[in-house]
Amino acid sequence: MKKADIGLVGLAVMGENLVMNMESKGFTVAVYNRTTEKVKAFVEGRAAGKNIIGCYSIEELVSNLEKPRKVFMMVKAGQAVDQLIEQLLPLLEEGDILIDGGNSHFPDTIRRTEYVESKGLLYVGCGVSGGEEGALKGPSMMPGGSVAAWPFVKPIFQGVCAKVEDGAACCDWVGENGAGHFVKMVHNGIEYGDMQLICEAYQLMRDGLGMSPEEMHEVLTAWNETELDSYLIEITRDILGYKDENGETTVNYILDTAGQKGTGKWTAVAALDEGVPLTLIGEAVFSRCLSAMKSERVNAAKVFPKSIPAFEGDKAAFIECIRKALYASKIISYAQGYTLMRTAAKTYGWNLNYGGIALMWRGGCIIRSVFLGKIKEAYDKNPALENLLLDDYFAETIKTLVDAWREVVAYAVKIGVPMPAFSSALNYFDGYTTECLPANLLQAQRDYFGAHTYERIDQPRGKFFHTNWTGHGGNTSAGTYNA
Repeated sequence: MKKADIGLVGLAVMGENLVMNMESKGFTVAVYNRTTEKVKAFVEGRAAGKNIIGCYSIEELVSNLEKPRKVFMMVKAGQAVDQLIEQLLPLLEEGDILIDGGNSHFPDTIRRTEYVESKGLLYVGCGVSGGEEGALKGPSMMPGGSVAAWPFVKPIFQGVCAKVEDGAACCDWVGENGAGHFVKMVHNGIEYGDMQLICEAYQLMRDGLGMSPEEMHEVLTAWNETELDSYLIEITRDILGYKDENGETTVNYILDTAGQKGTGKWTAVAALDEGVPLTLIGEAVFSRCLSAMKSERVNAAKVFPKSIPAFEGDKAAFIECIRKALYASKIISYAQGYTLMRTAAKTYGWNLNYGGIALMWRGGCIIRSVFLGKIKEAYDKNPALENLLLDDYFAETIKTLVDAWREVVAYAVKIGVPMPAFSSALNYFDGYTTECLPANLLQAQRDYFGAHTYERIDQPRGKFFHTNWTGHGGNTSAGTYNA
């Protein structure tokens, strides 16, 4: 019997769908699951009559693989991955390839790549985005790890991933060790930001303009024909138009407490570690945390009752302002995400292809949108671009949006509708485009209480000064302590 091109461990929904996808593209796949009943149910059900080999032990899986053996692990991130690696290592040979397709934290992937390579094997940490449908029909895939593994997994990955209009694959080599999982983490952080922005636009239309879900369904249908054309706008349009068997709009009955799996938080923590102002995504994460405080919010709403006035202006014109503000804020979210990737690439020695990353996100993944094509063009034109806002297209675009953006945020603040992501995006833009920030006063404060020193505008950078502000503090200054 023909041996399998690849093996997959973990037959949850994503794993099963990936297997069906690989098989449909002409690959033979061996499958194993810790609960072997799932293997039996799968090979006798969805996989019946297909080039899929059911295996009931790790040993059987390995014995059914062509060399170099490729094992795709689709198990829960964390300890389960380490345990599976330990089970597989004694059964594999030099040059065999372990692939982690879960949402692993990138420092774990850096550690595992080094460990597996020390045993003579190759390791790939691959971000996979697109949910159940993407796994089945073509996900966005972001592989990184052992560079020598890429030629062996490339035909499979680029065979099963999503393709854009010109046939380009939404999968390419990202970089060394944890680069693939880092880029997937940033993708998820941007996803948090995109979703929060859409939710804020929804709340302003619902509470500030008194619009019904049906009216907002029409608005998002129109928005999806503009620069905002994206998967998330598309599904939000469908959600707002969805009615249950009683003719009721389902979204109105969903409790307003949001969950999270941690990748958004990881992105915000990585930004803090790198010293990158990832403010919008940070606010998106905190907004989910605030939503979870439902009972407290109900009590607080009684203590501080709110009366939102009826909107008196031109509603259609203001809806267009919201659209423009949403687009401007979205640009900021991606600008911040790309700044984080550029900074981390220097820290970890990754050679990231930023235009290529935008292409990988063009199809298959949750943040897929037409807008990503503009990011690819920006980085193709200037691979060393410091910030998306400095690209000609995005700079000119923001100039046309900023007045509407300010109007929307100011109105929301005035009537008491929270828009943390919209407003933090605007604050970032204003801060980034301000030549002189008040950090001169902040440095004076730090020098006053902790002798932390400061630089002067009339002296070369890198030369530090200390002032004895009180006349009795002495002239000793701090060298390394930062507060």
